[in-house]
Amino acid sequence: MENVLELELSLQQIISSDQAYHYKIIPKKSSDTEISFYSSTLENGLKDELEMVFGKEIFLEEVEEEVILKSLSKYYRKSATKSKETLTYDDDKDFLRKLINEAHDLGSSDIHIEPYAENCRVRIRIDGKLVERYQISLDDFRPIVNRIKIMSHLDIAEKRLPQDGRIEFEFGNNKFDIRVSVLPTLFGEKIVLRLLSRDSSKIDLLNLGFEKEELELFTESIKKPNGVILISGPTGSGKTTTLYATLKLLNEESRNILTIEDPIEYTIDGVNQVQLKESIGLDFAAAMRTFLRQDPDVIMLGEIRDVETAQMAIRAALTGHLVFSTIHTNSAIGTITRLIDMGVPPFLIASTFNLSAAQRLIRKLCKSCKCKEKNNPDMWPKSFSPKRKIESHFVSQGCEDCYFTGYKGRVAIYELVPIDAEISDILKKDVNQINDVLGTKGFKSLSDRAFELIENGETSVEEVYSILMN
Repeated sequence: MENVLELELSLQQIISSDQAYHYKIIPKKSSDTEISFYSSTLENGLKDELEMVFGKEIFLEEVEEEVILKSLSKYYRKSATKSKETLTYDDDKDFLRKLINEAHDLGSSDIHIEPYAENCRVRIRIDGKLVERYQISLDDFRPIVNRIKIMSHLDIAEKRLPQDGRIEFEFGNNKFDIRVSVLPTLFGEKIVLRLLSRDSSKIDLLNLGFEKEELELFTESIKKPNGVILISGPTGSGKTTTLYATLKLLNEESRNILTIEDPIEYTIDGVNQVQLKESIGLDFAAAMRTFLRQDPDVIMLGEIRDVETAQMAIRAALTGHLVFSTIHTNSAIGTITRLIDMGVPPFLIASTFNLSAAQRLIRKLCKSCKCKEKNNPDMWPKSFSPKRKIESHFVSQGCEDCYFTGYKGRVAIYELVPIDAEISDILKKDVNQINDVLGTKGFKSLSDRAFELIENGETSVEEVYSILMN
């Protein structure tokens, strides 16, 4: 980046984010006896104070304040909510707890702790993308693994097999759950921590990304007394968040709502939530059999993984229940063909389905730094033909506001296929004709919605390239 200092990760870890912003300094080089910093001022008081803080001889090199500020934004991300304690790299006993707390404050969904031949790296996922945050030595890594296993009630002695656990984490004002996955690799056990928020208060259908017509269609489908509603998409596409927002809307005293999930990501008062435990036989199909004896009005299955679960969901819909679930397919129409391939008769899909939906999460361009460029016909995938001609589009740049990523925040895009009378009749005859009928109903595919985001300057071609290809 122009006017931004280069900083290796090992040097970045010398000081904390709070120290960097407080003193407005960037590390230049370090040894056992001295540290050199870039600074916007060379006043004597700063040098003396830094020598007291770090216990080493300090050297300062003056650079423009603008360069320091831009470099701070790039290398030292400030947390969204300021925590009282800040992660420092010498606090070995508190490193793990402060790492988790920092990741939570930054809005991260996952923490990856990965051992290699000479060291271990720590990455966190923000807005769907992994960012390397720290490097730690293998000597420090091993105690961290044991600490995580103890906190998640896993077997410390078992290092050959994968293990899964859960942590109820509490640190200061933060209280949330963590799903732990341990995987043996060549150089040690790789650990992924999935941060699960218990607070569902901020989840709302109105804020997810539905267009007005899409929201009306979706809410009309979920207000029916019975039927199946499936949401498809890859891992991390926001399916579960959409389901929780839907349950919040339906959560009334007059309804009995049951869910079976893996994991339970949010807790909702008034909803009976069950954690999947396949090790003791509590899978989706087994839970469904029990749910039908619990007098439910609404049932939410975390995921349809096999034909037995799909058949149980359809059976529940046939007996007067409203059933929600997710499935891993690329499109809303693909969900229907996948179920048929699994052995579900098309006439059952036609008679029980209310809606098939697909969704993706798209990163939005940072409004402060996005840059307009002239349209280039070669920028589109070869398989994609734009429905309308656009003269220009926006590309990512990077600035202080977006921590030099070029993107800030995400929005969901949806593809909705309502199973109305006309679609239902086609399903019973020939599923391959659905596309033709949808074309006459103003149907918008995921690629159509992605193109609209490009057209409106909300995202870049690069961000939605894979969606346009499909």
